[in-house]
Amino acid sequence: MQIRHLAYFAALGRELHFGRAAQACNITQSTLSAAIRQLEEEVGAPLVERDRRFRDFTAEGRVLLDWARRMLAEREALDQDMSALRKGLSGHLRIGAIPMALPIVGLVTTPILENYPGVRFSVASRTSIEIQRGLDEFLFEAGLTYLDNEPLHGVSSVPLYRERYLLVTPADGPFAGRRDVTWAETAIVPMCLLTPDMQNRRILNGIFSEAGLKPEPRLETNSVMALYSQMRTGAWSSVLPHSFLWVSGTPPGMITLPLVQPARSHEIGLVFRNQTPLPPLVEALRKAALGLRLQDVVDQAMPA
Repeated sequence: MQIRHLAYFAALGRELHFGRAAQACNITQSTLSAAIRQLEEEVGAPLVERDRRFRDFTAEGRVLLDWARRMLAEREALDQDMSALRKGLSGHLRIGAIPMALPIVGLVTTPILENYPGVRFSVASRTSIEIQRGLDEFLFEAGLTYLDNEPLHGVSSVPLYRERYLLVTPADGPFAGRRDVTWAETAIVPMCLLTPDMQNRRILNGIFSEAGLKPEPRLETNSVMALYSQMRTGAWSSVLPHSFLWVSGTPPGMITLPLVQPARSHEIGLVFRNQTPLPPLVEALRKAALGLRLQDVVDQAMPA
């Protein structure tokens, strides 16, 4: 089997569409189809259920897809090893990050970018479930996600920091002059929160439940930028991790108050596939993460 044919097949696994897969590989759709037919001849079975459009993979196709993803990942690791011997570490590192970890992405990637000019990153905002799937399917080499709230499988991790929760609320609202606020008290302010498919929202729902509340936000979004936009109007409140203050500070006209009763925190960390040896780029990222003191950095932004 030719590596490029496996790469075309893996692209079809990502795109689930013949045209988009061909475009992603910078080839024609007929070239993609010919490569898949050759793979089918080699394995002696159909790999794709088709009519005029892509429908699904056959059982044999799903087996080959998993195998192709592993082979391509191993080939990429080999290329990184060879490159490191000739000209230093280089290559492409793809990271999936939950929205609540996006403020610290620069702190994680900068040590690699500064020390290895040949390395480039792609960072995609994804839910924790999508990050796990992306690692399983070799779409990401690493992820930034929660470590201690919902189970992860097949990964190793490096803890980075524990996020704590703040109420971001209008400065002239009912909590003016306060130093903190209880979760139960947030019921009196109009809220905007992330959507229920986000793990952060599931965490918040659990804490609200402990306080005897079921949050009923007036606005839900999967975009933190949309939350900020809503709060900038000065009429809305939200619950955000304290790490956001490090990157953006308190929005004008707002105050940030630690949430207490109960006081809760959850751990954010770097995750990567549990394999030995690690690909060179992932190993470099792991070593860099071990030397970071992110808890000290993000805690500096907490309100006094």
